[in-house]
Amino acid sequence: MKQVTSILKMFSLALLIVGGTACTGNFDDINRKDYEVDKNELGRENYNLGATLRGLQGLVVPTKEHLYQFIEALVAGPYAGYFGATNPWTTKFETYNPSVDWQDKTFSDIFTETYPLYRDLLDQSDDPVALALAKLLRVAIMHRMTDMYGPIPYSKIVDEQGGISLAVSYDSQKDVYTQMLKELDEANAVLKDNLTLDTEAFRKFDDVYYGDISKWYKYANSLKLRMAIRISYVDPTTARQIAEAAVTAGVITSNADNAWLTVEENRASMVFNGWSDHRVGADIICYMNGYNDPRRPKMFTTVKLDNKVGGQTVQVDGYAGVRIGINVANKDKVKDRYCKPVIATESPYLWMNAAEVTFLRAEGALRGWSMGGNAKTLYEQAIALSFDQYGLTGADTYAANATDKPQAYKDPMETYSVAAPASNITIAWQDGDDKFEANLERIITQKWIAMFPCTVEAWSEYRRTDYPKLLPVVVNNSSGVINDEVAKIRRLWYPPREYSNNPYITEAVNMLGGEDNGATPLWWDKKPRNP
Repeated sequence: MKQVTSILKMFSLALLIVGGTACTGNFDDINRKDYEVDKNELGRENYNLGATLRGLQGLVVPTKEHLYQFIEALVAGPYAGYFGATNPWTTKFETYNPSVDWQDKTFSDIFTETYPLYRDLLDQSDDPVALALAKLLRVAIMHRMTDMYGPIPYSKIVDEQGGISLAVSYDSQKDVYTQMLKELDEANAVLKDNLTLDTEAFRKFDDVYYGDISKWYKYANSLKLRMAIRISYVDPTTARQIAEAAVTAGVITSNADNAWLTVEENRASMVFNGWSDHRVGADIICYMNGYNDPRRPKMFTTVKLDNKVGGQTVQVDGYAGVRIGINVANKDKVKDRYCKPVIATESPYLWMNAAEVTFLRAEGALRGWSMGGNAKTLYEQAIALSFDQYGLTGADTYAANATDKPQAYKDPMETYSVAAPASNITIAWQDGDDKFEANLERIITQKWIAMFPCTVEAWSEYRRTDYPKLLPVVVNNSSGVINDEVAKIRRLWYPPREYSNNPYITEAVNMLGGEDNGATPLWWDKKPRNP
């Protein structure tokens, strides 16, 4: 990993935390280089508005390579069973002992990059649609943060005068969700009033839907549905009300409305193709190998695997993933033994697709909610949408497969193999009230496959439901804090810098209802489990 320590960014963070609202006034001057134009110059033809909206879009899933690597590849990806490291790091998130500077990256950088942009947009525009999009994007960004950490500063960051400060008290995760859902309703009201707005109004500033407000409206409703399902165990009554309202208003139902962020250059591709610090995880490969899933060549590169043919060992093209938390002595000896995700410099970043949204509806229907269809039909529709996204046929045959099960893990390095598969779940739906839990596992497992590589969402759903069942980490350096055989990591803990710089950190920890460590569950992590 090519890591550069930014003194300017660290200095900016200190100013934000200590200086209150006044601290953001010179943020741009601190970071401005001689060749950059100033705000007055950028103001011509609304370039300022475009820069801030596009900047916020680039933080929903981070488009900067280092920030992408930290959050997607080092943290949420491994915890979700999507990725594993091939670099010989001895301190890392996968083994629950990341270095201090790594801990700060996943927390502070998102705040210090998001809020100057958000502040600038509030200063630059009084256009209701621009402000609604900014509000929606802030929710999309910070929803991921609260689902990684729990309590975060949120409702008090923007004061009544429009000033912004990070030196404010935290909100409990329950309050964060309440505020975010309120803001989604506010944004939706504006978007609904402007569904027919000419796409040219925001096309230049919108790399997701190119100014199509009707698609943003569906995305906002789909985000509400995602959040409603998330709280289904802690507040099922409210969850149902929000979910049904979102579906009634209109969610993403077609791949034409998928939320993809298009970029000039996908810098995340260098994480896998250039640096080769990460490869696809063993978990998702084992499930898809066991199902003989036809989406594999669309999602993963192949590697050479040993195979017995007529008593002779020959090499064949196949799919193999890396377990998380392994000890790597030499990256060059292992990087070609495991698959890479299919990602190129021209690839867009996926935020949300129709398959995920339809799986959310399937779970709601399984719970007896009004989701515009029954659970089985929605489940099979979601599988079909995923196949269609990749240009594949055969979804009906796949969905009817009642035989194939996930594969046991065979390590091509012959070091970390596991004799039994993590799960025996099949694909085909099973009717009957007594099949609720098995069908829930099917929904979550197939959703997990279909929304790859939405890492934070996949990790969050794993913690909420315990599905898909994942292999334990190989090396656990949590000193007994996290018992990975019982429950994998539940959250990230606040970085040491937050304890030094934020006077409200003790208040935040008290909101957790447990210690500030990876074993304390989040507010919505309340599924009844056997002790």
